[in-house]
Amino acid sequence: MMAGIAESIVIAGMAVEAPGGIETPDAFFEALAGGDELIEPFPRDRDWPVDQVLSLGWLDGWGEVPDAGGFLRGAAEFDPLFFGVSPREAIAMDPQQRVAVRVAWRALENTGIDPSALGGDEVGVYMGASITEYGPRAAAVNDHSGHRIAGTALGAVAGRISHALGTVGPSMTVDTACASSLTAVHLAANAIRGGECDWALAGGVCVMGSPGAFFEFAKNNGLAADGHCRSYSASATGTLWGEGAGVVVLETESRARRLGHRILGTVLATRVNHNGRGAPIVVPSADAQQRLIERTVAAAGICPADVDVIEGHGTGTPLGDPMELQALQNTYGAARPADDPVLLGSVKSNAGHAQAASGILGLIKVLLCGRHGVTVPSLFADDPTDKLDWDRGALRLSTERREWQPRGGRRLAAVSSFGVGGTNAHTIIAMPLTDRDKAHV
Repeated sequence: MMAGIAESIVIAGMAVEAPGGIETPDAFFEALAGGDELIEPFPRDRDWPVDQVLSLGWLDGWGEVPDAGGFLRGAAEFDPLFFGVSPREAIAMDPQQRVAVRVAWRALENTGIDPSALGGDEVGVYMGASITEYGPRAAAVNDHSGHRIAGTALGAVAGRISHALGTVGPSMTVDTACASSLTAVHLAANAIRGGECDWALAGGVCVMGSPGAFFEFAKNNGLAADGHCRSYSASATGTLWGEGAGVVVLETESRARRLGHRILGTVLATRVNHNGRGAPIVVPSADAQQRLIERTVAAAGICPADVDVIEGHGTGTPLGDPMELQALQNTYGAARPADDPVLLGSVKSNAGHAQAASGILGLIKVLLCGRHGVTVPSLFADDPTDKLDWDRGALRLSTERREWQPRGGRRLAAVSSFGVGGTNAHTIIAMPLTDRDKAHV
């Protein structure tokens, strides 16, 4: 590597768990390409007061709560002894820790790395997660007292992974609300560039330990009344909560090539900013999002017209979606000709809003599309919101599966996430030619 020139950071492996029983990237892509909606009724095996949640709409000033969400079917499944955890300690562990450990393990296997052979290695672990009120209050005497100090610690989401692997690099859980997992990718990439670790695992996880998020958004009338997350749609009435987990393996390009790892994508640039003061903290800012996109594009050293696909935040809220669309139209949409639009979608339309894990699910969606050389439909895209002047630029919703032609020997995509605390995160990824592309060259 020449002095002063930063080496490229690439993604060499990935793993995912998503609603609908999805536990592999292939199953995830099949669902997305098929336009599947992975929404199911509330789980009845979590000791949630489901009847109370579903009756919140009867209260004066509260919104309806549909019996629907994007829930992980295997959230309670865990082999504690395999990961060196006692059964009693495992019960006291936030399920986000359990899911994060096994998804990280699978990401290593997907890369071609033996997870059991990493003891003492300088590997970074950066995971996005948020508190979800798992289990009884700590200020009580019960069978799990003594284990909850780590079992419910947010920092232990990343710490469990490092502990299970025996790695000694940086290990941290990041909470920037719904921007958490892309923020984790940003920190991991910078840590590798800065020599803090040799390579890293990065991603995010969300498993709801309680239905608290449904209470909060019911009070604010922010939930989808019909049980569908209609990202960027004129018929959107609010968001729909979901769960999920995803982890990617980041390393330098030279390391990936030396070890024979696949290169799924190159991280051209990542940036994070904040809305600043002005509107209430939960209100997004189109200006801040636009500034972030412009800075990320500049850092990537590309023209915004080079980006063909955008995986947006797309919560389905009447306030959030139009602001995001404005920022995207002013940057990517304004750079493209009308007959060659940039395509926008959101995995939330398939699986609900996975909160701290939403960004990594979107990033993995983009990587899978690049690997297969196709774009996939965003659900409910046939009815775009009228809160944006679509004719003012070349931003369009992705309505169908179609071939994604490379430009200059690669495919470029952008991924966005925005947090309720005011943090915004944006990532630009370049994906290499597929084997089928090479066969036609």
